Amino acid sequence: MSDVKKVVLAYSGGLDTSVILKWLQDTYNCEVVTFTADLGQGEEVEPARAKAKAMGVKEIYIDDLREEFVRDFVFPMFRANTIYEGEYLLGTSIARPLIAKRLIEIANETGADAISHGATGKGNDQVRFELGAYALKPGVKVIAPWREWDLTSRETLMAYAQKANIPVDFAKAGKKSPYSMDANLLHISYEGGVLEDTWTEHEEDMWRWSVSPEKAPDVPTYIELTYRKGDIVAIDGVEMTPAQVLTKLNAIGGANGIGRLDIVENRYVGMKSRGCYETPGGTIMLKAHRAIESITLDREVAHLKDELMPKYASLIYNGYWWSPERQMLQTMIDASQEHVNGVVRLKLYKGNVIVTGRKSDDSLFDTRISTFEDDAGAYDQADAGGFIKLNALRMRIAANKGRSPL
Repeated sequence: MSDVKKVVLAYSGGLDTSVILKWLQDTYNCEVVTFTADLGQGEEVEPARAKAKAMGVKEIYIDDLREEFVRDFVFPMFRANTIYEGEYLLGTSIARPLIAKRLIEIANETGADAISHGATGKGNDQVRFELGAYALKPGVKVIAPWREWDLTSRETLMAYAQKANIPVDFAKAGKKSPYSMDANLLHISYEGGVLEDTWTEHEEDMWRWSVSPEKAPDVPTYIELTYRKGDIVAIDGVEMTPAQVLTKLNAIGGANGIGRLDIVENRYVGMKSRGCYETPGGTIMLKAHRAIESITLDREVAHLKDELMPKYASLIYNGYWWSPERQMLQTMIDASQEHVNGVVRLKLYKGNVIVTGRKSDDSLFDTRISTFEDDAGAYDQADAGGFIKLNALRMRIAANKGRSPL
């Protein structure tokens, strides 16, 4: 282990990563650089600096990555209308490639020869962090303490922290949280506790960002979202940055009971896992983006995007954001968004996102053709007869050969 001289640790300042910091110092006898990311999780990140200093860390990185997160990761993902297994909006998954990227950047800046993370050996995050790291720096060493040490429970972590005089808020740490939670500007995830029984209903007081649909206002909220090349650039006519857009939509959506999800998903490592997710802004974004695409995208382009989306979603979920195949798909998706411009009007009401209008200078919706009234010769209905016969030709031939389905 003496070959590791300096390691960059993804550090939150909590119990787990504080124990990891000390364990790295003791086990590898190396210098540790800490990296704490502000991804909009809603918690103070600066206290991590004081904790790292108290443990002898000399190089401390605390980065506000909210704009980069939404601009370069969340928005590109939503251009593809991405959902995993029909429901999950990938809030945890999409944050990991950015963290991996920054870990490698800091390793290069500081001359570190290793990175470390606090993901366990049972989950998806270890795969996401490490696939990203190897894609960006092939020769980097990755240290995953949960796959190496013998600290297998919260109690053993607490005992290690107390014995090593690790500066952890023991009053807080001593009270076991009923859930394992992860938050960023796109969502909050909840796992563990009563959720490990798939028949037990989630608890109402678990949710942090949203009111229940039953307690949401009795009067709907209307909003208008302005799109430019597939991205939201304004809400109700007010221009905003990507992070500001998502922050605003989270607040509006949460106040209307939007974005709660309770699913059992298939992890990449092979097991099934139940999780609850709170994604108010993302739920609104998905509905609105499909609405603006409905009038601006060619039919076959839209259908091809829908066919490719499950593959794209799996690549993100499984940790392949930095893979050549994801980048290839992204190039195609982004090209499809050139004319996805305009405004979508939504009604938010008691957990529902209802599209009430969409308009665009790039709209392919032609009222002269689609009208039920007199189209003044814009469409010759007689043309449909030949179209139908040509499409029925192979079935007519088969039926003439005695292969009729009746």
